[in-house]
Amino acid sequence: MSSEERRAIALLRRVPYGRIATSMRALPFVAPARHLVLDDRVVLRVHAGPGYHHACLGSVVAYGADNLGAADEDLWSVQFTGTAEPFHPTPDELERFGPAPHHVDGEPFEPAYLRIEPQFVTVHSLDYSTERHLRHAA
Repeated sequence: MSSEERRAIALLRRVPYGRIATSMRALPFVAPARHLVLDDRVVLRVHAGPGYHHACLGSVVAYGADNLGAADEDLWSVQFTGTAEPFHPTPDELERFGPAPHHVDGEPFEPAYLRIEPQFVTVHSLDYSTERHLRHAA
């Protein structure tokens, strides 16, 4: 595993949610997902209601997460691209996912689980620290 991949995995472990993206009937879509990192693989819990998980299975997907809403001066965004496969969590893994939402868009939440073994990993860093900014401006 490259240092960039290790850094991306470490960052992903800092936040519980992200977004999965692929296409469905030739149209792109992005959906929220809860994630865990297990053995350097990204495991997702998504809402099965709209059928997005069916479009993801066996397809190349992108999964992104970030801390862009945080008050940190060092913001980051990671993206994992790979093929989505079905995943059957153990009772311990289900517990690690934590409580599921009761409803999504007014419908009862129905979980579907996917695993992504990353083939490409990207990390983007945004530095808003004043001290560094002042050094580069001088």
